[in-house]
Amino acid sequence: MGAQATSDRTARAGWHNWAGTVTASPARTAAPASTDEVADAVRRAAADGLRVKAVGTGHSFTAAAKTEGLMLRPGRLTGIRRVDREEGTVTVAAGTPLKQLNRELAELGLSLTNMGDIMEQTVSGAVSTGTHGTGRDSAAIAAQIVGLELVTAEGAVLRCSRTENPEVFAAARVGLGALGVVTELTFAVEPEFLLTAREEPMPFARVTEEFDQLVATNEHFEFYWFPHTDGCNTKRNNRSQGPARPLPRVRGWIDDEFLSNGVFQAVCSLGKAAPATVPGMARISSRALSARSYTDIPYKVFTSPRRVRFVEMEYALPREAAMAALREVREAVDRSDFRVCFPVEIRTAPVDDITLSTASGRETAYVAVHMYRGTRYEPYFTTVEAIMTAHGGRPHWGKLHTRDAAYLAENYPRFEEFRSLRDRLDPDRLFGNAYLRRVLGD
Repeated sequence: MGAQATSDRTARAGWHNWAGTVTASPARTAAPASTDEVADAVRRAAADGLRVKAVGTGHSFTAAAKTEGLMLRPGRLTGIRRVDREEGTVTVAAGTPLKQLNRELAELGLSLTNMGDIMEQTVSGAVSTGTHGTGRDSAAIAAQIVGLELVTAEGAVLRCSRTENPEVFAAARVGLGALGVVTELTFAVEPEFLLTAREEPMPFARVTEEFDQLVATNEHFEFYWFPHTDGCNTKRNNRSQGPARPLPRVRGWIDDEFLSNGVFQAVCSLGKAAPATVPGMARISSRALSARSYTDIPYKVFTSPRRVRFVEMEYALPREAAMAALREVREAVDRSDFRVCFPVEIRTAPVDDITLSTASGRETAYVAVHMYRGTRYEPYFTTVEAIMTAHGGRPHWGKLHTRDAAYLAENYPRFEEFRSLRDRLDPDRLFGNAYLRRVLGD
């Protein structure tokens, strides 16, 4: 059976993202297994007057991948393609889930330097929307890319790096799907190492007052504040000489599955049905926090399972503004009738040089707010967004926000550089959709 028959068909069912915030009914779907098949599918879609979007596992909360034209699915474009131990790089197909990449790297004795806390996304989806972890010196996943392959609107294949098509490389690492279809990525990797995680509760006043010091003295620092309480949970990850001391299996299951997913699911369901119970449950939960420490390979420390469905908004702030903004969020929650089950998450990133990275050109701190799926999140998110934008915040590209091109142009110094490159690579907006029209303009 030929490539067209196996990978390109009329859509039989709609698509929706993980949170259920976006649905799509594409006219055609394709599941290409190679770069050549991607290029062929793009050329045929263009000839048939169909717009094209590549979709990952749907962990973006926005409509960044929505299309009524051709939807490219990632299921067959997977796996490690090349390993270069001398150069310290691994090249991987764009549809590879991060969890698969992490496990295969571990089998090779290799690791990414830093990563986010969810590994369900495809590598291309994660980097294209700016997925990040937390780090004093090590930046987001996209900053670890040293090369990529991009199929353009003409169906041509561009190889990009700091020396080959460098202007495309600078932008396409966080390309929003606007410049073409990423088909493979080459990451800088290093020999697998160990991290010691130290997690402990800390009062809100202390962690906000000592934030700069905690960031400066730890390779990876983050914390969670529980709305309606004075309680925070802090996490410090630092490299270790070992030996490995993973969480005991039973303790890990109790903490990460039973409490963080099973019990938390029940708490969120109760809060949805009876919002008045949320503050009391939050206070009980924050008082129940206990310290723990363990040492393991990176992806087992950085990532955690997230089975409770939610919606999320996250803003990247100048790092020096983050604690003031967080205090304003707390004041807003305290004087409102919001009932928030999910903690507010704060992470950091060093400056990077990617055109539309949320950390482009400035030291950054992230403030992320969540609400249980199916609850009314708009008033809370609107209030938080007003605080974030007053401090020059940049919205995470894959999470809910209401910003448009006019706002973003004022907050990204290289915004017009990206738009000009898009005009050159996709003048007819083959890869366009309503989300991109809002955030990039026409």
